[in-house]
Amino acid sequence: MTFAEIVWQLAGGMGVSIQLFVITLLLSLPLGLVIALGRMSKNGLLSGFIKFYISIMRGTPLMLQLMVVYFGPYYIFGIKVTNDYRIWAALIGFVLNYAAYFAEIYRSGIQSMPVGQYEAAKLLGYSKGQTFFIIILPQVIKRILPSVTNEVITLVKDTSLAFTISVAEMFTTAKALASSQTSMMPFVAAGLFYYIFNFVVAWGMEFIEKKLDYYR
Repeated sequence: MTFAEIVWQLAGGMGVSIQLFVITLLLSLPLGLVIALGRMSKNGLLSGFIKFYISIMRGTPLMLQLMVVYFGPYYIFGIKVTNDYRIWAALIGFVLNYAAYFAEIYRSGIQSMPVGQYEAAKLLGYSKGQTFFIIILPQVIKRILPSVTNEVITLVKDTSLAFTISVAEMFTTAKALASSQTSMMPFVAAGLFYYIFNFVVAWGMEFIEKKLDYYR
């Protein structure tokens, strides 16, 4: 099998990897903000529960979390799962994991904002909701973007962990090809795919950072 044929074979798996990446990002970013607000809540029960959830997500391997989400319904509740559930389990695992990391990034950004801005907004007649979404949140997004970029780049590489529950993403395809062809070439091609994918993502995030850096 030529290198071009290997690349063509990997293209299908790359589509799954991109799907995992995009959906995880679209869901985990807003969910992370909700979790961050709950983490900062004055309700001790809610704050404590979310703090425990974040500690579990950050303190255990993502690979283990994916396995729990996929095998849990059967071993815990006796629910039979189909092959179609694999991709859903991967998405659930990725979203829950990355939402926890994004929540802490959001929290650090929100808590870094000067109290004076809240007081000034109150004097101008803004409600708490208006103050947060119109004044605070846009500044928070600017501050946390470099940290978010690091997590987004990590997500590109972490999509390969979906092989744990046999989701046919690119790394799974590369491993199967390497085994059948007894060659390292599929892994080289996969590495090239991941590098290009990461390069495009990093360029996109850098472009957004420059657009938001409107005071320089």
